[in-house]
Amino acid sequence: MSLRIILAASAVLAFAAPAIAQDAPAAPPAAEAPSAAEVAMEARGEAFKARMELMQGELETAITGAGSDQARGMADVDAILARYQPDIDSFIADFETFIDAEAAAETDEAKRAEMSAAKMGVRAALSGIPGQIRAGAQAALSAQATAPAAPAAAQ
Repeated sequence: MSLRIILAASAVLAFAAPAIAQDAPAAPPAAEAPSAAEVAMEARGEAFKARMELMQGELETAITGAGSDQARGMADVDAILARYQPDIDSFIADFETFIDAEAAAETDEAKRAEMSAAKMGVRAALSGIPGQIRAGAQAALSAQATAPAAPAAAQ
């Protein structure tokens, strides 16, 4: 497995957590042609990133739409998270299966250790997405509820 896959996973993580979204680092040019498994995993990562971007849009709409009703906002956030949880779980499983297969074929112990660390890091980060989203949503809803009402437009 190339370092490129680990960087691709990092890029997915950067877009996966709307509460902490940031620009992903650019991947360095590959020294070797990617394997079919790497290409498939990269495609799966892009699809996952797209799903997480959809979720982010839904979350923003739910939070904005809740206004000062924090209970409604959190209920909407929880419903959205419940719909997307299978996507998160599926991507974790796919990534771990990919890493396990790559590690089994790797003869360099240092590279296997790097893969194992990547696997654990991705699992921890992706498993933490719902909690991060809930915390960010709660903060946004609290701020929204305590913000002064906007003055009515003059007619």
